[in-house]
Amino acid sequence: MSPPVKVFGSAAFTNVARVLVCLEEVGAEYEVVDIDFLAKEHKGPEHLARNVTIYRSDKSWRSRMETSCSSSRAICRYVLRKYKTPDGSSSSNLLRDDGDLEGSALVDAWLDVEALQYEPAVHAVFVQQRVVPALGGTPDERVIGDSGAQ
Repeated sequence: MSPPVKVFGSAAFTNVARVLVCLEEVGAEYEVVDIDFLAKEHKGPEHLARNVTIYRSDKSWRSRMETSCSSSRAICRYVLRKYKTPDGSSSSNLLRDDGDLEGSALVDAWLDVEALQYEPAVHAVFVQQRVVPALGGTPDERVIGDSGAQ
C-alpha cells in the first residue's frame, strides 16, 4: 500500500480544498499537513523547498514531480490520473482522457469555467471574509457583493 499523499496547507483554503475533493473522489489516503499562513510558514525555506519550480532551466523539477507539486489544478489532474482504476470506469476516469474526445473536451471546458470564471469570484469572497479579518482588517462588502453577483 502506498503511503498517504501529503497535502501541505490549510483545508480552509480553496486551493487545498480543491485537491482534497479530488483525493476523496478517488478514495486515496491523504494527510493534511497544516501550514500556518499567519506565521508566514509558506514563505519559509523548508516549505519553499517542497515546491517545484517549473521554469528552471536545468529541468531538475521533472525528477521531483512524483513527490512535489505546488499548483492545485496540476495536483488534481495528477491525482485523477494516478488513481484511475484499470477498468477505466466512468467513476474513476473523471478527466475522460481515455480516448473519449468529446467527453474530454467537455471536461476541459468546465475546468476552464472553474479556473477563469468561478474561482476568481469565490477567491475574492474568501479573501474578504476569511483572510482580511484574520489580518485585522475589515472586509470590503462591495467586493463581496460584486463577486457574488458574478
